[in-house]
Amino acid sequence: MASKTNPFAFLQQVRAETSKVTWPSRRETMISSLMVLIMVFLAAAFFFAADQLLGFLVGLVLNIG
Repeated sequence: MASKTNPFAFLQQVRAETSKVTWPSRRETMISSLMVLIMVFLAAAFFFAADQLLGFLVGLVLNIG
């Protein structure tokens, strides 16, 4: 079973672990954010086109019968 740690000791441990983290630079953050936005746009465009195409094809099939 896990031993209980008082809140002060817990915050000290959190601060110690946070200091070990390698934080990204502002430039790395901006580039990563831009890449994510571009990929979201491309995925949205792809799914919009696929939805329009499938809707058109289903409409053709249902109107034949």
